[in-house]
Amino acid sequence: MKFMKLGSRPDTFYTTEAVRSVSSEVSSDLIIQVKGSRYLLHKFPLLSKCLRLQRLCSESPEASQLQIVQLPDFPGGVEAFELCAKFCYGITITLSAYNIVSIRCAAEYLQMTEEVEKGNLIYKIEVFFNSCILHGWRDSIVTLQSTKAFPLWSEDLGITSRCIEAIASKVLAHPKKVSLSHSYSRRGRDDASCNGSESHRHKPTSKGWWAEDLAELTIDLYWRTMIAIKSGGKVPSNLVGDALRIYASRWLPNITKYINIEKQAESDPELGSLGEVTKKHRLLLESIVSLLPSEKGEVSCSFLLKLLKAANILKASSSSKMELTRRIGLQLEEATVGDLLIPSMSSKDNMIYDVDVVITILEQFMLQGQSPPTSPPRAKGDLERRRSRSAENVDLMFQESRRSSSASHSSKLKVAKLVDGYLQKIAKDENLPLSKFITIAEAIPEFSRLDHDDLYKAIDIYLKGHPELNKSERKRLCRILDCKKLSVEACMHAAQNEMLPLRVVVQVLFFEQARAAMTGGQVTELPSNIKALLAVRKNASKANASFSTNATMPPEDQWSVSGLKSPKSNLSTLKMKLDEDDDLDDNFPDGMEKSSKLRSFSTTPNRPKRMFSKLWPVNRSASEKN
Repeated sequence: MKFMKLGSRPDTFYTTEAVRSVSSEVSSDLIIQVKGSRYLLHKFPLLSKCLRLQRLCSESPEASQLQIVQLPDFPGGVEAFELCAKFCYGITITLSAYNIVSIRCAAEYLQMTEEVEKGNLIYKIEVFFNSCILHGWRDSIVTLQSTKAFPLWSEDLGITSRCIEAIASKVLAHPKKVSLSHSYSRRGRDDASCNGSESHRHKPTSKGWWAEDLAELTIDLYWRTMIAIKSGGKVPSNLVGDALRIYASRWLPNITKYINIEKQAESDPELGSLGEVTKKHRLLLESIVSLLPSEKGEVSCSFLLKLLKAANILKASSSSKMELTRRIGLQLEEATVGDLLIPSMSSKDNMIYDVDVVITILEQFMLQGQSPPTSPPRAKGDLERRRSRSAENVDLMFQESRRSSSASHSSKLKVAKLVDGYLQKIAKDENLPLSKFITIAEAIPEFSRLDHDDLYKAIDIYLKGHPELNKSERKRLCRILDCKKLSVEACMHAAQNEMLPLRVVVQVLFFEQARAAMTGGQVTELPSNIKALLAVRKNASKANASFSTNATMPPEDQWSVSGLKSPKSNLSTLKMKLDEDDDLDDNFPDGMEKSSKLRSFSTTPNRPKRMFSKLWPVNRSASEKN
């Protein structure tokens, strides 16, 4: 770092009984008090260079041989005043990036201008500042950091703005000169994420060498510097995003420790200072959000979700949260289940995770692409034989739109897997309402789920964690499940799952029977509750044979366990049973026991099979051939 020496005389200042003085053959005639410290000095060297001291001495009458001048609001304190006083005596002083701001403010306060004496301190400081400090990368950053102690003085003197302009110009002019960075080779800080977890170490790339150094600035100075860099238009947006990530990891580590800080601060006055810390972090977070690049994908989705998690904890503004959810929705397919587990800060519902914000993210995700584009109509005749340049451009645009649509479809498939994994995590929460679980599950289109195995796992976990659900609620929950998309393993598990509604179990058996009939396989052993139900149904049919309109029913169409086990059994029997179960649910209240429903059902006459044809479409021809 650069420095400049002024003066040639040795240092002759000394301290006697808490009073600073200077060795001289001439007796002192001026006492200056600076913030509790007393200096015994001489008028001639000081007044010859300081216009302010001239005015103060002329305004105050000389009560004795020693005239007293008080400087209570002196900028920079006793250190800066003593350097100015030594300059007046010709004693050697050293200027550098660490003290140039304080000395410049002190010289301005004392009015050490060219009007008083040529080559005065202000002039020499400005020469050094413009020719050396602003030309050095590290000098500019250190000087800018030191302006924080004198914000008003630095703004009025233009020190802050000139440092910011110098830093931004170097970033824009030398994007690959990693040697300029003074922290590139020494920094290996852990990338502590905003939720308190640690991830891999980050190393600045050669193009982003400046990010680590700027991360040392406070948020107000950093924000102004980044605005200057972005306005230059030469730094890629992804490098701006990387710089923001590095800055966030520097100033927003272990935010989770502030989750209950405000609640504790209300009961414990000693924690009020910690509440102030959260306010500073909140301002810092909102400033980072305002600096995010507008382009999609320039900031990782994981980083955005960490910011959103911190925004939830710090109670950031609703506009910052909405901006983050919008950006996350644009690239949700990049997220992981762990990223979406955002702690809930609401004391009303007592839920573990904030599912409302995830619902909002999914809504933003679905707003991206609606329906895939259709092919433009082909012209005939001459237009087919002679393709103009504009037609070729239309085809190119169409191909691009098709690729975009394909990417959108692919992202929906990824998000579907993400949502099912997320549902499995939050399903364990006892306070999670059924309506929110279903809302999240239905937030993505049906075609996005190639199979429903993961969704079934989530439903199974939710049923086990919420045993208080009634029959209607269980049916409502399982209505989002498509049994046709369950694998053989999932069907085997569902057939034995006593938590599922009876209708769902029968659906699973029906589609497994259909699958076995077409492939020539065997159906799995029926659970005991289904066997009992079928036995009741068989006895009821025998007791009411006189009321049946179809007394001569083929043996393979009869509802029996042996018929179900046989791949040759008629699938319409299962379909009829599903419809009968529907009629039972419609005619009886939820509170009535299943056994009473069956007893009532056994007294009703059987109806023709053609009345029960409102279930899912099945390939009848395939089953009949078998």
